[in-house]
Amino acid sequence: MSSFAQAGAVQAANDEDTLETQEWLEALAAVLDREGPQRAHYLLERLIDEARRSGAHIPFSPNTAYVNTIPPGLEPAHPGNLELEARIRSYVRWNAMAMVVKANKHNPPDGGDLGGHIASFASLATMIGCGQNHFWHAEDESHGGDLVYFQGHTSPGMYGRAYLEGRLPEDQLNHFRQEVDGKGLSSYPHPKLMPDFWQFPTVSMGLGPLMAIYQARFLKYLHARGIADTSKRKVWVFCGDGEMDEPESLGAIALAAREKLDNLIFVINCNLQRLDGPVRGNGKIIQELEGDFRGSGWNVIKLIWGGYWDPLLAHDKEGILRQIMEETVDGEYQAYKANDGKFVREHFFGKHPKLLEAVSRMSDEDIWRLNRGGHDPHKVFAAFDSAAKHEGQPTVILAKTIKGYGMGHVGQAKNPTHQQKKLELDSIREFRDRFAIPIPDDQLADLPYFKPADDSPEMKYLHERRAALGGYLPHRRQKADEHLKAPALDAFKAVLEPTAEGREISTTQAFVRILNQVLRDKELGPRVVPILADESRTFGMEGLFRQIGIYAPEGQKYTPVDKDQVMYYKESADGQLLQEGINEAGAMSSWIAAATSYSSNNRIMIPFFIYYSMFGFQRIGDLAWAAGDMQARGFLLGGTAGRTTLNGEGLQHEDGHSHILASTIPNCVSYDPTFGHELAVIVQHGLKRMVEDQENVYYYLTVMNENYPQPGLTAGDEEGIIKGMYKLQSRGKGKNRVQLMGSGTILREVMAAQELLEADWGVASDLWSVTSFTELRRNGLDAERHNMLHPEEKKPQVAYVTEQLAKTEGPIIASTDYMKLFADQIRPFVPKGREYKVLGTDGFGRSDFRSKLREHFEVDRHFVVVAALRALADEGKVPVAKVAEAIKKYGINPNKANPQYA
Repeated sequence: MSSFAQAGAVQAANDEDTLETQEWLEALAAVLDREGPQRAHYLLERLIDEARRSGAHIPFSPNTAYVNTIPPGLEPAHPGNLELEARIRSYVRWNAMAMVVKANKHNPPDGGDLGGHIASFASLATMIGCGQNHFWHAEDESHGGDLVYFQGHTSPGMYGRAYLEGRLPEDQLNHFRQEVDGKGLSSYPHPKLMPDFWQFPTVSMGLGPLMAIYQARFLKYLHARGIADTSKRKVWVFCGDGEMDEPESLGAIALAAREKLDNLIFVINCNLQRLDGPVRGNGKIIQELEGDFRGSGWNVIKLIWGGYWDPLLAHDKEGILRQIMEETVDGEYQAYKANDGKFVREHFFGKHPKLLEAVSRMSDEDIWRLNRGGHDPHKVFAAFDSAAKHEGQPTVILAKTIKGYGMGHVGQAKNPTHQQKKLELDSIREFRDRFAIPIPDDQLADLPYFKPADDSPEMKYLHERRAALGGYLPHRRQKADEHLKAPALDAFKAVLEPTAEGREISTTQAFVRILNQVLRDKELGPRVVPILADESRTFGMEGLFRQIGIYAPEGQKYTPVDKDQVMYYKESADGQLLQEGINEAGAMSSWIAAATSYSSNNRIMIPFFIYYSMFGFQRIGDLAWAAGDMQARGFLLGGTAGRTTLNGEGLQHEDGHSHILASTIPNCVSYDPTFGHELAVIVQHGLKRMVEDQENVYYYLTVMNENYPQPGLTAGDEEGIIKGMYKLQSRGKGKNRVQLMGSGTILREVMAAQELLEADWGVASDLWSVTSFTELRRNGLDAERHNMLHPEEKKPQVAYVTEQLAKTEGPIIASTDYMKLFADQIRPFVPKGREYKVLGTDGFGRSDFRSKLREHFEVDRHFVVVAALRALADEGKVPVAKVAEAIKKYGINPNKANPQYA
């Protein structure tokens, strides 16, 4: 009887014609034997299609049997020295464990543990070792290098291996999670903290899988556009099975299949456990994930059972073992590996008397040795080899492992294992014995790291394997080898000059003109990556469709409905614009891939991602933080920014706090310019910093869709624009004077208020365009800190905003389209004794005309005037009655609801 007939025999009780069934199975076996699995697959699909056409109901199932995808007969021979590889794995396991346990032996005066994780790497060590020895290329002359997203909680294992390789000294391992003094190791993969080591941050969980998909797509994009040869490169992504519950983890798998990203390999570490307990105690996470990925068009490789199961499966004539494997849930599988062979015999094989008979000649130790696929180096190599060679689809390997593998009775497969960071001496001894680490008993309490002699077979093999693959991983490049030059400011002449009389444009239009100018630059143009999340027409960027094309791997297979228009929808295999659809997280992941291309690809790219500002930092804030960690360089543009500029859209669309969120990211430089010339100065300066000087910052700029005249650049204002403020104009000569500050479109209201103050109240004023309250605050904090730490310096530093306002007189009033907190940032740096009043848009947005919204939020010209008069009254320069008079004159209802709560 064939293996197919054997597997199906268990269903014979419900079979009306077992002989016919056997004949079909035998026929299928013959096709597989003579013509291979592809032919068999074709015939089966034809049969199913024909049955459905005839009216048969054949429900779809994305699942295959709960066995390995690659049968033993199709496994390639393992090419390495298995004995040496096993020893190396054991040494890495020991060093990883010792590092974490040693770090948590400290007793700092303030108490508390450093934390750390042993169990996650313990479950992945075999797979990590296989990749390091046989698959992952570092960048060299023949290969651009593979990109590996390591599972965040396995970082101790990467450090333990790097110690063996001589890349990390013992002193650094002794400072695991102790980074303040500059010689420690970061808790998780953090490029900011270890800029020569980690390439990608993979914690918070879920971000690694999402970013990796778009990274793989970006490699294809670079190749299609002729910027870099990425044809040999792979993106490997290690994820936990519990991590796949994060929406981001599975959120873009359809894109990977749709664009045939065969350079992408997911390895999901199915150790069946998350922090609190089983991932799917009552189900089977491997089967569930298989359905998700197969249903989305991925190539799925299940790596469930190790080689010690092969004889049992081969002798499973009636399919009973397979049936029990199918019926057993993950909560039970976890319990088996948390106990012993006797327990497995009773509770797994004891589910059927014939199974008990099948293992009757096996000892409890033999049963305990039955291994899982993710710990079998033969099976792991076969899965990796198949994944690396597969074409036309992304691949996911679902590898069954044991959380805390080898950690003994205190840690293996136990619910608290994820948090295990301390081990008693008996457990350390058990760990040493399990992995045959040559450390004597009298040294165990000190937890010494183990490193063989440089001329030992293990060390020679370790270095030889990495030399054959081009070098060591992980490794990160800090700067690209190429040198690009930013255009001079006068390249943006079109937006530096005043608009013609009667002409009005928005800063969004000004940005499009700036972008087009950069695209025309012979050197920089090809490196520009415009990214949009289905909002090109919103921002007037549809002209780019025909100009540079939308990237589509298969080109355009249809004639667009607007082909007869100048700006028709044009997709192209070498298109430059990335159109991500309604998907801000995906667009941000594409932006990150481009913004870190200098490191990942040795190619400087210049990404511009423009989006509704409300759907930026609020929606993809975790990715924006990860971009800071990855030392991203590029431009984020929040369009239709501010709480009152997007007048018709309402509460969920109107942004009054993105600049506050952006200010929390240390290397995000943010500006809220009012005029096109300010935007041009900022973009040119950003290009110089990020492209020419390769500085690790990225820019957040807000642009608006409100049209108004543009005054043009006055020579000499450039420095103030970059530093955050400059005097735009002065008005009036009265004895009472105020300082007016504003940003974005609300500066236009402040300009109108300046006229009213002079015309209606005889108050003179200076008007300041504040391009960045955030940069002013950062400058002030720098000065304040310097003065605190250098108390004996004769000339203390002065904040730029303090320096500028100290030359003026009168109270200071600031109004913006953002929460009061935005402009309130600079309060500590307002000259002492000066009144500072802030207006802002605290509260939920709503739909109405701009003028009504600005009245509602109390940031319009009339409220600016009232605030100025009140400040003068507080200083005793005008009577309080003047304030009441202004409130009445401008029709302000003093009893209206506070917009913060309305």
